[in-house]
Amino acid sequence: MAPKTPEQSKTTMTDLVLPSETNPLNNLFGGELLARMDRAASIAARRHSRRIVVTASVNHVAFNRAVPLGSVVTVEAKVSRAFKTSMEVFLDVWIEDRESGVRTKANEAIYTFVAVDETGRPVDIPEITPESELEKARYDAALRRKQLSLVLAGKMKAHDATELKALFE
Repeated sequence: MAPKTPEQSKTTMTDLVLPSETNPLNNLFGGELLARMDRAASIAARRHSRRIVVTASVNHVAFNRAVPLGSVVTVEAKVSRAFKTSMEVFLDVWIEDRESGVRTKANEAIYTFVAVDETGRPVDIPEITPESELEKARYDAALRRKQLSLVLAGKMKAHDATELKALFE
C-alpha cells in the first residue's frame, strides 16, 4: 500500500447554527458539535483508508469558545497518523464572524477510527507521510497519545512506552 499525505484525507464541512441546535444561552449544543466533528472525521478516515470506518474513541475535545446561534461553523478534519488498522484524525473547528468574515478557531478534537471489512474485522491501512510542519508535529504527537492510551488501558507497560519516556528524560 502506498503511503498517503494528510492532505489527501482533508475534509471540510461548513454549516449554519440553527435555533433547534442551541442551548438556552443560544450557543450550539456541545453534542451537536461532537456529531458534526464525528461525521467530518469519519469522512477523512474513509478517504484515507478507502474502507468502512468506525469510531474507536474520542481522545480529546476542547470547547474553547461558544458557537453562537447564526454562526457559520467550519469543521476541518485530516488524518494525522495511521497505524496498522487505526488512524488518528485531528479536527479544527472555526467560526466565521457574521459581519467581517474573519475566521476564528473555536474548538479542536482528536478522534480515532478503525478501518474494517464488511464483517467488522480490522483491516490494514496505508501509512501517512506528513508534509507541513503542523502535520509533522501532529504526526509525532499521535504516537505519544497512542502509547499513553495503551498504558492507561493496561495494554502496554509504562517502561515500553518509549515515546512517553523520551519526554521525561
